[in-house]
Amino acid sequence: MDVIIRACKVTEVEILRHLAYETYNQTFRSMNTAETMDKYLEAAFSRDRLQEELSSPRCGFFFMYADGELSGYLKLNEAPEQSDFNDPDSIELERIYVRREFQGRGLGKELITYAVQTARRKGKRYLWLGVWERNEKAIAFYRDMGFVLAGHHDFQMGDEIQHDLIMKRVLEDEYGTISKLTW
Repeated sequence: MDVIIRACKVTEVEILRHLAYETYNQTFRSMNTAETMDKYLEAAFSRDRLQEELSSPRCGFFFMYADGELSGYLKLNEAPEQSDFNDPDSIELERIYVRREFQGRGLGKELITYAVQTARRKGKRYLWLGVWERNEKAIAFYRDMGFVLAGHHDFQMGDEIQHDLIMKRVLEDEYGTISKLTW
């Protein structure tokens, strides 16, 4: 399978909006009330909000194509645009989604690899992410990809407060040595 990952352009905001809405909705609709989902989707994936995030030099959206078809996306944040810690030694992996019909083909691993390469290229020491404590499939995937539990935080989902686990992956330097990390 031919996989291409490339930066999303500001002019592609509607493509991003559709993809983000679709993948988030597919992943979480069955686990939340319709009201909670609708309110979150409207706020998180509004055209204005995505346009603002796309315009930030500290946020990066990346489209993934598998055999020429748009199959997923990734959002990476550097400080001070991170949702929580704002540590300049890190990159937050805020969103990573693969469209349902492309799941099970190793594309999530491709996106994680891209995130790791990006963080290394930028001289970061670690990646971190928040994952809903009820999303067991994602938690297992992140563990398989070298992330470990590092804490927790609250996440506003519509009118509800949900609890996310914070997971991190320390990056090796060019010699394969893992830098010492204090959290």
